[in-house]
Amino acid sequence: MPKSRLENYEDLMEALVDRYLSVDSMAFACNMDCVAVNQRVGFLIKNGLVEEKRCHNKKLYALTKRGLAIQKTLAITKRLEKLKTTVRTVDEALVALSRFSDQGEEPRQQR
Repeated sequence: MPKSRLENYEDLMEALVDRYLSVDSMAFACNMDCVAVNQRVGFLIKNGLVEEKRCHNKKLYALTKRGLAIQKTLAITKRLEKLKTTVRTVDEALVALSRFSDQGEEPRQQR
């Protein structure tokens, strides 16, 4: 299934966290088409999340302070979602174990 626009924006912002990149470098890092990267970066610039710099006649892009704050928030949200899934799995395992102990049976160990 192809990535959504939001996922593409997240990938681009993640690629720009610690460095300046050109459109080609972002396309390679995010496994995207250069035309799509150009469009997405234009949107991010328009909304104040990415800034364009010129270095040796080459356009490079980096996150603004606002962009960095939003990227960090998105990264924390992703980690919390993973943690939520892990906690749910552990909770289900504990419920299953308590059922076995209530029935006086020993749970089988998988090998």
